[in-house]
Amino acid sequence: MGGDHGPGVTVPGALAALAAEADLHVVLVGLREPIEQLLRDAPAAARARIRVQEATQVVTMDEKPQEALRRKKDSSMRVAIDLVKAGEAAACVSAGNTGALMATGRFVLKTIDGIDRPAIISRIRARHGHTHMLDLGANSECTAEHLLQFAVMGSVVASDMHGIAQPRVGILNIGSEEMKGDSVVQDAARLLSAGKLNYVGFVEGDDIFSGEVDVVVTDGFTGNVALKTMEGLAKMLMGALKTEYTRNPLRYVGAAASWPVLRSLRREFDPRTYNGASMVGLSGIVIKSHGSADVLSFRNAIRVGLIEARKGVPTQIANLLRAQLA
Repeated sequence: MGGDHGPGVTVPGALAALAAEADLHVVLVGLREPIEQLLRDAPAAARARIRVQEATQVVTMDEKPQEALRRKKDSSMRVAIDLVKAGEAAACVSAGNTGALMATGRFVLKTIDGIDRPAIISRIRARHGHTHMLDLGANSECTAEHLLQFAVMGSVVASDMHGIAQPRVGILNIGSEEMKGDSVVQDAARLLSAGKLNYVGFVEGDDIFSGEVDVVVTDGFTGNVALKTMEGLAKMLMGALKTEYTRNPLRYVGAAASWPVLRSLRREFDPRTYNGASMVGLSGIVIKSHGSADVLSFRNAIRVGLIEARKGVPTQIANLLRAQLA
């Protein structure tokens, strides 16, 4: 029921995911009437793999997390996460209120032993494919121990989800020199240097895209600002290209000649293909879709949840954390 578009996107997105994944089953949680209405023309084969779970309340996008947690115990968000807790669903995917989703996930599912705080992780397009970055907004203030835990979780996601054998981990800092940064990043560097992860040192903002690091660790305030800056820059560049290519008829000719390259770039950097941020550190799988997601975006968020469920990411995080601290 969440996001900017609600069931108008999430239901078709679920149907698209079902068409792409033969072993997928979906529980659609929310107000029954609008969901059933959108399922009227669904193919019979897909409809057979869908269950509608009614919830009587909806968490709004501007609702305070603690208010949603306390007053809306039958919200679609709460019921969906309860299904994960009960083992009736392998993952929860939501485009709703991020703060409420994190608060509800933490309250219902709890954190993995050894993890103090869950974090939000997502892929960032880079020269070598992708860089995994966390935290992207869940924890505005962090200790060195939190950053160590984020590094463990990021390494599991990079390894299990994307097949990177020894993910290179870096701490985001104002410089790559060892003496740079505040006491938190300095202490985190010491912890990571003494551990068993493939820690490569401090990295700067441009290193996120360089291909020299696979996992970038930072606090949620810095990570969220960096992410929104990237998104804004991408939109500005695409807008500038469109303006320049349509400025006059001669530019139109140039656009036509370079269309294959432009189409490839648009496809490669399309943020919809990277939609689906994982709330790692919880004992169950919770995936946050962008609130403005369209059908393709939401389908990809479901795919992230499906892969994490197949790989057993929470269990892998617990195992690696035990090995790291042994």
